[in-house]
Amino acid sequence: MKNIFRLIRPTHWIKNFFVFMPLFFGGAITDISMLTNAVIAFIAFSFIASAIYCYNDIIDVEDDRRHSVKRHRPIASGAVSVSAAYLIMIVMILISISTAMLAGSRWCSLVTVIAIYFLMEIAYCRILKLYAIVDVIILSAGFVLRILAGSVATGIIPSQWLVLMTFLLTLLLALAKRRDDVLRMNRTGEAPRHNTHRYNMTFINQSITVTASVTLVCYIMYSLSPEVVARTRFEYLYLTTVFVIAGLLRYMQLTAVDQRSGDPTKLLTEDRFLQITIALWALSFLIIIYIL
Repeated sequence: MKNIFRLIRPTHWIKNFFVFMPLFFGGAITDISMLTNAVIAFIAFSFIASAIYCYNDIIDVEDDRRHSVKRHRPIASGAVSVSAAYLIMIVMILISISTAMLAGSRWCSLVTVIAIYFLMEIAYCRILKLYAIVDVIILSAGFVLRILAGSVATGIIPSQWLVLMTFLLTLLLALAKRRDDVLRMNRTGEAPRHNTHRYNMTFINQSITVTASVTLVCYIMYSLSPEVVARTRFEYLYLTTVFVIAGLLRYMQLTAVDQRSGDPTKLLTEDRFLQITIALWALSFLIIIYIL
């Protein structure tokens, strides 16, 4: 059972909290009906993501066996057979679809978004991950689809700023992860991924800097946007930028100084600085949107 949990990676389900963003920023988190549908979307997306994790580990089993860290994954280590992994993958898909169908009249739209995500990720696992730049864009698009899943489940249309910032932020995380691959390649002489040789430290560092800068500018424009200020009825929204700056700088410090960008999910669940920064940022919006 322990190996099955390692295979479906429930700790990575934290990524699927993006489905709650339209609800939270739409000021409807207290609407029980919408919140219920958002929870359904979260669960459904979590299981379809686990199905992809299974498929990815099946496809990458030989590469993982040559990786100093990934060789300990259940399939690569032999703890879970390929046939068993396929069975677990099918079970994850069935649970995801069954859960999505609980979303009332919105189940069809939710299943459609989940299906698009699944097909995109299958294409990524099969071929798109072989192409540098395309691979990180696909990963970021997956988070945008999480927001779309939350949107169709609740009926709340997310702002273009929310979608754009999500794409940019997750692109930054993906680039930082590729940086870890380059470091590993430079250290061992073997590329962890087929496209790692198409990245180098100069390109990655410049890309991370540009992406972080654009993300920050985008957030500032969002906080000063007349429509956002009018919706939140708080003209000092731009003050929350301090948390964004702190979070970006901390993540870049962990990436460039500590060289710990290989697992963004692990950083978010272990680094106290990031946790406090994100918590304060979320708390500030909670107060602004729901209390003030």
